[in-house]
Amino acid sequence: MRVYNFSAGPSMLFEDVLKEVQADMLSYKGSGLCVAEMSHRSKDYMEIHSEFISLLRELMEIPEGYDVLLLQGGASQQFDAIPLNLLKNGKADYVITGHWSERAFSQAAPLGDVAAVASSKESVFTYVPELPSSIFRGGTDYVHITTNNTIYGTRYTSLPDTESPLVADASSNILSEKTDVSKFGVIYAGAQKNIGPAGLTVVIIKKSLICKDLPRYCPKMLKYSTQAEADSLFNTPPCMAIYMSLLTLRHLKKLGGIGAVQKINEEKAGLLYDFIDNSAFYKNNVNKKDRSLMNVPFLSPNGDLDKKFIKESAAAGLLTLAGHKTVGGMRASIYNAMPIEGVKALIGFMKKFEIENK
Repeated sequence: MRVYNFSAGPSMLFEDVLKEVQADMLSYKGSGLCVAEMSHRSKDYMEIHSEFISLLRELMEIPEGYDVLLLQGGASQQFDAIPLNLLKNGKADYVITGHWSERAFSQAAPLGDVAAVASSKESVFTYVPELPSSIFRGGTDYVHITTNNTIYGTRYTSLPDTESPLVADASSNILSEKTDVSKFGVIYAGAQKNIGPAGLTVVIIKKSLICKDLPRYCPKMLKYSTQAEADSLFNTPPCMAIYMSLLTLRHLKKLGGIGAVQKINEEKAGLLYDFIDNSAFYKNNVNKKDRSLMNVPFLSPNGDLDKKFIKESAAAGLLTLAGHKTVGGMRASIYNAMPIEGVKALIGFMKKFEIENK
């Protein structure tokens, strides 16, 4: 029996994607092999690899002058790779809007003059700070932001105006809404929320930022030049994850592309936020202007009821609704693959729980 999985990641996948994987599991295109068994140099796999990059370029409207790298190690590995590759003059600005941007900052800080120029930590990250251009220091190699904050349920609704290249961790909202890639120097994302299964990390990087001769030691595997020159085939890529992610991209295209997907996501989030806002039982503490379309944290009147809600919702087939330990309560992650029926089922349960526990 399929359930509604509200996990922040790994998240649920489209059912049609899973069915296609199931059909191809023992023999992809009559090859007699599962994709996970194939050589990454084989014709069948190379077609998958190339189509994924081509289709991602199409869906995200990635301009010429950018490379698409298919890597491993998750966004956490990019927290190291970004400064090692981009800190050519040793200076960068970071905006702190949650746990993962804090982690990215802490991993870059020992490598140079790395400053946290703005933060919303004092409010437990319930908003995205205002970022006038004057807040950023001159002469930086890049400015780093996290476009959607998975734990705290905030997102950037407008981008800061920066002279330096803008670098973004987009792990939890990539492909969920239209993005002007030309405004970024680098966009990186772990796959396990909106792209596909864990194991794949996508890096979209302006070619002019890729440098072979770096001013400090950088492990060869972490050098963007290594991966770009080898078309992300320097070592064995996560072939099965890339294949399943390709099926996701094909599904998004069938839905009408990212613009159509964004409208669906706005409808899903709107239904849930409207219910919470009109309830005297539940609350969401995020600044309304900065609310995420992907991650919706909410609280009941007290911690005991939160625990009861999580237990009873799981029994009702609504899984992984516990909030992060730093904020408590509940969190519904409603990524692309969460159908609107899942959100409606959650709201139905919330109504029932409220009536029974007033």
